[in-house]
Amino acid sequence: MLTTTISPKFQIAIPKEVRESMELKAGTKVHIVPYQDRIEFIPIRAMSSMKGFIKEKFNTTINRDKDRM
Repeated sequence: MLTTTISPKFQIAIPKEVRESMELKAGTKVHIVPYQDRIEFIPIRAMSSMKGFIKEKFNTTINRDKDRM
């Protein structure tokens, strides 16, 4: 688990491994969601960047019955 420290100005540095794995860039806007006993940061992404993301992560092929083709 990665850890970071909140600065006196209440700023948080996101570790490099997380920035790279989530492809975060400087200036990326995020939603901040308090949830139970944690804080979640959800990057706001343009809808155009979401095009095709399911095919990259999931197998979307469906085996169909021959009479359904």
